[in-house]
Amino acid sequence: MNFDLTPEQDQLRDAVRALGRRYGHSYFVEKAKAGEHTTELWHEAGRLGYLGVNIPTEYGGGGGGITELAIVSEELAAAGCPLLLLVVSPAIAATVINKHGTDEQRKRHLPGLADGSQKIVFAITEPEAGSNFHRLGTVARRDGADWLLSGRKCYISGVDQARHVLVVARTEDASTGKLKPALFIVPTDAPGLTRSKLAMEILSPENQFLLYLDEVRLPGDALVGESLEAGLPALFSGLNPERITVAAMGAGTGRYAIERASAYTATRKVWGGRTIGSHQGIAHPLAHAAVQVELARLMIYKAATLYDAGRDLEAGVSGNMAKYAAGEAAALAVDTAVQALGGAGMTTDYGVATLLGAVRAGRIAPVSREMILNFVAQHVLNQAKSY
Repeated sequence: MNFDLTPEQDQLRDAVRALGRRYGHSYFVEKAKAGEHTTELWHEAGRLGYLGVNIPTEYGGGGGGITELAIVSEELAAAGCPLLLLVVSPAIAATVINKHGTDEQRKRHLPGLADGSQKIVFAITEPEAGSNFHRLGTVARRDGADWLLSGRKCYISGVDQARHVLVVARTEDASTGKLKPALFIVPTDAPGLTRSKLAMEILSPENQFLLYLDEVRLPGDALVGESLEAGLPALFSGLNPERITVAAMGAGTGRYAIERASAYTATRKVWGGRTIGSHQGIAHPLAHAAVQVELARLMIYKAATLYDAGRDLEAGVSGNMAKYAAGEAAALAVDTAVQALGGAGMTTDYGVATLLGAVRAGRIAPVSREMILNFVAQHVLNQAKSY
């Protein structure tokens, strides 16, 4: 059992940390409040190869795995720049296309995903069905050699920054008449695809959208994979990377908050010559939060290691546990940091309260803590399915 990163992974971590700190949380907040995107950071990360670490070298990537992408996600977040589209584009879309796309789809999309010149976002969630693909209302039907997609999607991140959206729909199985999932690569400027921005109480440079698909016509090669049989495996292949990288982003955010609060409490003096951090009422909550973040990190890298080793079932359990642990730890860390900072914790300058909305959302999306507990109860504890 080895808890050390490889020398190459250590170098990646240090380099990404340095990049993130050159931009910092003030850059992130400034962009979010101006309604702009972190374009400069994204393009520099792409140019340096950090966005494509998990993409094969033959398509311009680094040839690594989800472990390397988790490092990138965590270290940028630890510098105060949690980039949600790292989860959506390199983790989900690139994994799906690399593992289940056609040769032509890989050649067309992976190089741009690797260097950051292209983003592909992901659309599964719907107003009625949530993320339950068994009940999705978005349907794809054949029309000659083409496909026609109709339906609605919600909480779709970054559509305004992407050329394509990976849409999860349902198609009719000719042999059974039942609907089965299929994934389609849809241009964001396709006729019949419209969007409206969702107003969110989260400070983020990445926006959320409602999508409306009204008989969106696509060519046959928009279907991910060689046939409809690729649909279900393709859908599931993106879930573990999603959970692992969003957990890494949460852990990095927790580290950032604790670092900010600890620097303050180690120097702030109110009662005589002692720092406020010397009092257990301040130090113990921060120490407790630090323990929870570190425990989450251990599960994150266990899940990433299992995933990269091809042990998908075990990675599914660990990935869900990592997402749960990191969501709870990040929310605890940010809340504890705000409390330790006192009134300063609610100011923009100290850069902690600006993360409250994001870490709260991390306990809900992309899968809620309750659904993870359902998963663990059923698949780990052998309890009857409760939903």
